[in-house]
Amino acid sequence: MAARDIIEAVRSGALDHEDALDVLTGAPSIEVDAALTAALSSEFSRLFGNGWQPAELHRAVARRGNPIQARLVADAARDYARGRSPVDERWQAQADTLRTPEGRRPDRIAVLDASLALLAELRRMPRIDILIPPPGTPLTAVPHHGDQRILDRVRALLAKAEATDFPAEAESYSAKAQELITRYRIEVVAAPAVDVTPFARRIGVDHPYESEKAGLLDAVAQANTCRTVWSPELGFSTIFGFDADIDAVELLYTSLLVQANRAMVRDEKNVRKARLKAFKRSFLVAYGVRIGERLRQVTEREMTGHGDLLPVLRRREVQVHEAMDRAFPRTVRARGSRVESLEGWESGRAAADEAELR
Repeated sequence: MAARDIIEAVRSGALDHEDALDVLTGAPSIEVDAALTAALSSEFSRLFGNGWQPAELHRAVARRGNPIQARLVADAARDYARGRSPVDERWQAQADTLRTPEGRRPDRIAVLDASLALLAELRRMPRIDILIPPPGTPLTAVPHHGDQRILDRVRALLAKAEATDFPAEAESYSAKAQELITRYRIEVVAAPAVDVTPFARRIGVDHPYESEKAGLLDAVAQANTCRTVWSPELGFSTIFGFDADIDAVELLYTSLLVQANRAMVRDEKNVRKARLKAFKRSFLVAYGVRIGERLRQVTEREMTGHGDLLPVLRRREVQVHEAMDRAFPRTVRARGSRVESLEGWESGRAAADEAELR
């Protein structure tokens, strides 16, 4: 059987990649490399053309832990954009940021093994919604109505929250950021300059403890009139909302995650190794629950006196739900994570109280 036929059998699922490896190691390298490169290129083209963005595909592959496969995705993203026109600047920026790790070049058998395993994995990856036009397709204008000055101020406040070693100070900065976000939303709703519609954006949720991190993202999103759908098998959550709100959610979530990790490292020092996993999981569950409570309190306080805007806000919520239902007509409510460590729960709530956002 020719190398191309063997590789095609792996691609179709008719042959296990390990069985194929045994056969291909004795075949002419030129023939094998050409056939494997063509098969991988075809799979990458299918996925990039069917909604996968460079950073998303790289994350989904890299989380498997094989640096050779991650490098193949990074190279493929840059190759795919090369020679195609037009290229959306957001797509190109993602491809450019995927760095190929330097170091000792792996041996041929390791590369062949990783490539065949990757080919088998890629064929199982589904089509997803196109949120950024892939290279070679017409660009679509994505209006952005967020005030960059507001976002820069929010970013600066969150950076201060992450940098300080004083919990009370961090809490103050985070609370101020949420207040700024809510006030800006009130201004937008009170005097809409243009007709805006909800958008979707995918945000990576990395392991470990993906479920708990996805819960934190959802808590932040709900406090800012957004909704999320978590796709655990693909490593991301899709967030629906108005563009300025999504920007704010992404900034706030990233900052709160940094603060959570810092507090968790600080508090886990006295936890027995056997209980460490339960402690961390319970910590993150409690942290997400408490952060959601605090964000809602800040939002409700800032909304006091703006009862006339409630119909508009309600209409925006309905629009967000409709956008989510169109993209995901069938969703399943995720089962909550079990809390197995009271110490972790209490530590997580305390950390959330410290997180900057009074």
